[in-house]
Amino acid sequence: MANLQGTSNHLSGRMVTDSGIIEDAVLSWEGSRITYAGPARPADGAGTPPLPEGALILPGLVDLHCHGGGGGDFTSGSAEDIRTAVSFQHRSGTTTLLASTGAAPAGDLLEAFPLLSTAADEGLIAGIHAEGPFLSPARAGMHDPAHLQSPDEGLLTELAAAAGGHLISMTYAPELEGTDTLVYDLVTHGIIPAIGHTDCTAEQASAALDLINEELASTGFDGFSGRPMATHLFNAMPAIHHRSPGPVPLLLERARAGEIAVELIADNVHLHADTARMAFTLAGPANICLVSDSTAAAGRGEGVFWLGRSEITVQNGVARRGAAEAPAGGTRTLLEVVRCAVEAGVGLHDAVVSASAVPAGVLGLADELGSLRPGLRADAVIVSAGLDLLGVLRAGVWLKLP
Repeated sequence: MANLQGTSNHLSGRMVTDSGIIEDAVLSWEGSRITYAGPARPADGAGTPPLPEGALILPGLVDLHCHGGGGGDFTSGSAEDIRTAVSFQHRSGTTTLLASTGAAPAGDLLEAFPLLSTAADEGLIAGIHAEGPFLSPARAGMHDPAHLQSPDEGLLTELAAAAGGHLISMTYAPELEGTDTLVYDLVTHGIIPAIGHTDCTAEQASAALDLINEELASTGFDGFSGRPMATHLFNAMPAIHHRSPGPVPLLLERARAGEIAVELIADNVHLHADTARMAFTLAGPANICLVSDSTAAAGRGEGVFWLGRSEITVQNGVARRGAAEAPAGGTRTLLEVVRCAVEAGVGLHDAVVSASAVPAGVLGLADELGSLRPGLRADAVIVSAGLDLLGVLRAGVWLKLP
């Protein structure tokens, strides 16, 4: 937002906070930290530039499932690709993200992970999310089934070492042989297990979640034991049937109880608007993480792109791998997903919190980012009344928009 560059470290306008929307608010920061976020005060005065009419101040968005963007792919093993994707995501309003890798040959992942670890050390990403390779071939989705396999303790150890302590979460299918040991190993390495790309039954999902929570509870520290995830709920899972419900109803129910956080790709491609709205009603916004699942195609329009070694083609805003009917990742940014959720009937506050404070809590970073509160990192996204991007502040610095 060009007219904000170089202004004083204050903004005034409508603001979305954890507790609600403040109609006349002020955001102030010093260096990289927020110093005030709340109702406007008389002392704020003329030194606080107002935003355009109807504009909103949102917290910086947090994406737990993002494969790339702006032409860059996190699975590629290219440092240039990683920086391209991170820069695009930051400038699009996703100020914090996990870099998601897709299923690929082990050698490719072991090449990509150290580069992503370096990006995490530099503060560009919050860590790595490994989507696979321990996924169900029956629910491969955008992943090449040739690169999927049953859990392998040795491979997990190698991946965790290559990630240098930055492998934050891993999606796995709980019905595969050896997953009980896998859950133990994941938690031992400090990795959050995420149920997804699975053909499991409700009973298998329930048993898996019980085991995950038991293992996480036994290793928690400083009051934080991690929170299990369900990867892009509904997608790459059995559909709900009245005599064979599959894992989705069970995961929604357990999410409502606070036992798991569920991802939703509410982009009007992966989920119908009514489905997204229903999930918010059933699970509650405090238990939902909106995600983009974006690929290198995000922000680039139509064409051919790559997710690791898999070629994906974007037509009419939908990415697909080969002749597959299912979407092959997302083409929208997380802010665009928030807009889709709001257009679907999800409340603005609920949608924003599910894309900021909730995922920050999953990462154990609620005292660092994901909200507009004094002391937290000065991350903010300025949007119009229609949620079009106007400006991005990350760690107190204005970023150039895409």
